[in-house]
Amino acid sequence: MLSDIEIAQQAKLRPIVDVASQIGLSEDDLELYGKYKAKVNLAVWDRIKDRPNGRLIYVTAITPTLAGEGKTTTAVGITQALGRLDKKVALCLREPSLGPVFGIKGGATGGGYSQVLPMEDINLHFTGDIYAVGAAHNLLAAMIDNHIVKGNELNIDPTRVVWKRVMDINDRQLRSIVTGLGGKANGIPRESGFDITAASEIMAILCLALDMEDLKRRLGDMLVAYTYDGRPVYARDLKAVGAMAILLKDAIKPNIVQTLEGQPAFIHGGPFANIAHGNNSIMATRMALKLADYVVTEGGFAADLGAEKFFDIVYRTAHIRPDVVVLVATIRALKFHGGLPLSALNEEDLAALERGLANLDQHIDNLKNIFGLPVVVALNRFPADTAAEIQLLKEHCARIGVKMAVSEVVTRGGEGGIELAEALLEAMQQENNFRPLYDLETSIEEKIEAIACRVYRADGVVYSKEAKRAIDTLKQLGYGNLPVCIAKTQMSFSDDPSLKGAPRGWKLNVREVKVSAGAGFIVVLTGSMMTMPGLPKNPAAENMDIKPDGTIVGLF
Repeated sequence: MLSDIEIAQQAKLRPIVDVASQIGLSEDDLELYGKYKAKVNLAVWDRIKDRPNGRLIYVTAITPTLAGEGKTTTAVGITQALGRLDKKVALCLREPSLGPVFGIKGGATGGGYSQVLPMEDINLHFTGDIYAVGAAHNLLAAMIDNHIVKGNELNIDPTRVVWKRVMDINDRQLRSIVTGLGGKANGIPRESGFDITAASEIMAILCLALDMEDLKRRLGDMLVAYTYDGRPVYARDLKAVGAMAILLKDAIKPNIVQTLEGQPAFIHGGPFANIAHGNNSIMATRMALKLADYVVTEGGFAADLGAEKFFDIVYRTAHIRPDVVVLVATIRALKFHGGLPLSALNEEDLAALERGLANLDQHIDNLKNIFGLPVVVALNRFPADTAAEIQLLKEHCARIGVKMAVSEVVTRGGEGGIELAEALLEAMQQENNFRPLYDLETSIEEKIEAIACRVYRADGVVYSKEAKRAIDTLKQLGYGNLPVCIAKTQMSFSDDPSLKGAPRGWKLNVREVKVSAGAGFIVVLTGSMMTMPGLPKNPAAENMDIKPDGTIVGLF
């Protein structure tokens, strides 16, 4: 089989104007970035906002492993399969960050014969949205430091500036730095650091804002520092909102591209699900739901991360609920959760598969019984999967009352997703009792503990002294009724990435709590999670190159 980039480069793309016309968008509705990608003018919303919504298919997965799950690929494949069934369908995904692209995880455009195109453009810079977020974020950082140097009328305590800088590359060297060295002309020395752009509160705001006015309000509400006497300082106090909004004037508009089989795909916003809320923009999803009969979207990482955050954070702003959830699993990953090493995953082992089902079952139980949603398990089939292993999984799902469909969208594109698409259409007829996990009126601690104990199955929560103090401060500032966004390893239900399957007998360790007041949630950092990742020993960047004719090689 050809590599992902070879498949993408051999595909014949349709002009984006033609692709967009499938869901009723005209050329006047688009701002073209060449022939194959465009932004959608925000004025479209006024024309379509009173239409009924289409049906929302939410794609998530079991706990990730190095064996791979294929969540984005499955989302693309479902979209292509629904297209083959003559459904009016659109896809909504997040934009890839350059950090994973050049690091170890790879891009976010799918794989094999279920991709979004143009793959190279989407994975490399795209329409510049992430750079615009970084520029707006760093402009505010510069204005904070400039204000302190130029008289400090707001009485900002330099040791209590909570607004770092960002960049869209994994660079552990910049996690903790000292700025302002070199004398008075270079500013006031203070400790600071860098986060990756996907972790910027502005990225979350871009994805949660309903329009430009809402974006500006949220930008102004960002808490960036405290004064010497402990009062909060907001971005609006620094008169930074207008300039930041100007930098985001194009980034706020949803991007539209296409799947390999020609269905429209909105790709907009890029928060990670392990350190942020992990879902594409509300504007893109709302627009797609008004334009298409079926919309496929996916949340980052497993159902305990991206999906939980969609249900408890995104839903409360957008009031959009999924009609059905797809839980992507692989035989390989389940055997890994069952204790097999990576080197043995291509060998049939029914006992290991049986043990690994505990991870699948916990995700199903959360989605079905805690959040009240219909669930379909998508088995992303690998060549080494045996008939006996597939049958074991199918029988297990039948016993617990969940439909399972085999997906072969990597090797066969939309055709390989027909069984899954038909299962989803059937499941959407089931009773939907969707509900968020907790009431906003409960305390910050109660919300954290609801996620930890009910979704992760922890025995409780352990708070650091710093976290306890921060929670008390946030309550005093009036933020006690916000939802919580837990930053946690994606590799385990627990905060320890080495604990596979469905671990029991552990407690969630909360080391830091802070507010993203503009985004409208409280960020809870657990375990050893970092908001600036590092590169692996052999980053993917080492294998990339560009030929004299402009052809990119080594990009997956």
